Amino acid sequence: MTQVMLRTENLAKGFTLHLRGGIRIPVLSGIELEVRAGECIVLSGPSGAGKSTLMRSLYGNYRAESGRILVRHLGKMIDLVSADSRTILGVRRDTLGYVSQFLRVVPRVPALDVVAEVLVARGIEPAVARQRASELLRQLNIPRRLHAIPPATFSGGEQQRVNLARGFIANYPLLLLDEPTASLDTENRALVVDMIRAAKIRGTAIISICHDSDVRDAIADRLFPLTPLQEAA
Repeated sequence: MTQVMLRTENLAKGFTLHLRGGIRIPVLSGIELEVRAGECIVLSGPSGAGKSTLMRSLYGNYRAESGRILVRHLGKMIDLVSADSRTILGVRRDTLGYVSQFLRVVPRVPALDVVAEVLVARGIEPAVARQRASELLRQLNIPRRLHAIPPATFSGGEQQRVNLARGFIANYPLLLLDEPTASLDTENRALVVDMIRAAKIRGTAIISICHDSDVRDAIADRLFPLTPLQEAA
């Protein structure tokens, strides 16, 4: 069998509303999720079920309250819940990519360097990184004339494709995709579906949120359903 790349064990996450007298809103409880190399799992469930909270917890943006998030990193399973910040940054650099719905980058940095920075952080020669970034941006229908322009000036769809380029350039073993095609037209949605399929063939393990049923059906090996937790503790 193929290797498990990520596994959660009894994962729980909630939020405390300090301005509402400390009311606690539970969002995730007892999450047992496993994804293997070359597999794409799509999180499903209604709004408020905790899909985005789970994705952000898997990436370490949210610290889980209990349970474990085990990620295969450099040959070992690392628990992101108990890991220190330095270890989490290493996992993000070498193992775990994340494409969010919104592009958040340093202002006034050209799109080419926004994408190339991912490889430069891994020690790749800047010229080599920029060449690869240029190729990937053009593959995603971002013309060369835009490569030297900061992506803050781009349309929503163009920004999303820059975001996708950042996520795919490093060939991460594990990739989190939060609505990767939400801002894209039909042509570019099909292009991204092909990129996801190619990544799966390379052995990338993918966890995605995808409300577009056609895209979901095209990329998902299975669904992972989430149900809203109704009661606040």
